[in-house]
Amino acid sequence: MKDLASELAQVKTVAIAGHVRPDGDCAGSCLATYNYIATWFPEIQADVYLEPIPNIFKFLKNADKIQNSCKSDQVYDLCIVQDCGDAGRLGDAVKYFHTAKKTICIDHHVSNSSFADVNYIYPQASSTSELIFELLEEEKITKEIAECIYVGMVHDTGVFQYSCTSAKTMNAAGVLMEKGINFSKIVDDTFYTKTFAQNKILGQALLNSERFLEDKVIASAVTREEMERYQALPKHLDGIVSQLRVTKDVELAIFLYENEDHSWKISMRSNGKVNVAELAMKYQGGGHERAAGATMEGSSKEIISALCRDAQKQIFGECENGGTSREAEH
Repeated sequence: MKDLASELAQVKTVAIAGHVRPDGDCAGSCLATYNYIATWFPEIQADVYLEPIPNIFKFLKNADKIQNSCKSDQVYDLCIVQDCGDAGRLGDAVKYFHTAKKTICIDHHVSNSSFADVNYIYPQASSTSELIFELLEEEKITKEIAECIYVGMVHDTGVFQYSCTSAKTMNAAGVLMEKGINFSKIVDDTFYTKTFAQNKILGQALLNSERFLEDKVIASAVTREEMERYQALPKHLDGIVSQLRVTKDVELAIFLYENEDHSWKISMRSNGKVNVAELAMKYQGGGHERAAGATMEGSSKEIISALCRDAQKQIFGECENGGTSREAEH
């Protein structure tokens, strides 16, 4: 795949979709693609399908055009899926992927199985938004498109501090800044500013946290009851695992929250020694070497113990007798 423009030749209808529970990179990259098509290819009917995005991203151009319902049975000439490692994470929008005449996947997850007709998969990239930047002609990146891409890059790099940030990432950010975006306001309003509910649930998560494996692992779980007590939604829990990760001497941070069906959504962050993508893939999840997630069944204690057992070999190495050098229990 050379660029996005060449893939749009002879196309009349396009569906754009991303993963369930869209984050900054998913929302930003999908809206960047939508705005590019709407601006430079007005003859093409483009529709973007995502679950409701967090309010902090609704300032992005055409965020109000996102379709949360997939009731339409339209068959598209092209379906572009972004920031999604497998079709199963597309939610209801997966039907447009299965019926489209041609499919494209643009993604940076190491666990991506290259499931589309055309795959633009680069795990070393900081974000899917960075890949969208590469696929667009620089002169056609408007201020509004630049805002979408910048949001995605900011959120998947932790404001350019995670190890996925490269010189290429920073060069792209510089180009976007020159488009006239209010980059400092984007960072403050979408990354650092928290609601009262977010601060309360963060405090509860920190109080619930425990350390394991000689304090190399920190883990916390938040129940449905606690979420309801603070009127916190899943979208309010973003950033908790990253706060756990910066605890001194920690190699692995694990955060769980309870879903409505009593399964648990798992988020993991590594400081280098642990490849959390490997841990997540064992439980049908996925992600990157230092940031990954999955959904698991059982009690929070059982899940944390299982993940600690999986991580201890990476943290401490293997004993001569074939066992691991530390116990997984607290």
